Amino acid sequence: MNKQILLTSIATLVGILGSTATLASDSATVAVSATVTGVCKFNSGGSVAFTLDPSVGGTVNGTVTQPAFWCTKGASYTLSDNKGVNGGGTATKMKHATLADLIPYSLSYTTTGSGSGAGTPISMNIAASVLQADYINASAGSYADTVTLSITP
Repeated sequence: MNKQILLTSIATLVGILGSTATLASDSATVAVSATVTGVCKFNSGGSVAFTLDPSVGGTVNGTVTQPAFWCTKGASYTLSDNKGVNGGGTATKMKHATLADLIPYSLSYTTTGSGSGAGTPISMNIAASVLQADYINASAGSYADTVTLSITP
């Protein structure tokens, strides 16, 4: 009797194992991709301040707080400005607070480059100046302008 139970058990086991071997398996793949967008953003704006003293004369360089920005690593960028609210064409000009007087000034900076990623801000390195001829006969008082900077990746 034990032999018969043993043989029945073995036959059942062989049947189970045999049927498992006849099952078919399959596989599939999943394609994974990503696109990193080239983007540039300003971290901060800046400021330029001039102290113009006609009695001293000469070209005056402004004290500049540099704007900072970042661009996606490897993204080429182009910087530009709108020449200010008082400028026109290629000239930037500060306007007197209460009079119609204008004082031309210049801003210069490197306009192109390549980004290093969001963790590596880039300083714009603006140089600003006013020529003596442009302020020697200017009216006393405060002058101001607002320049909008743009960055394009």
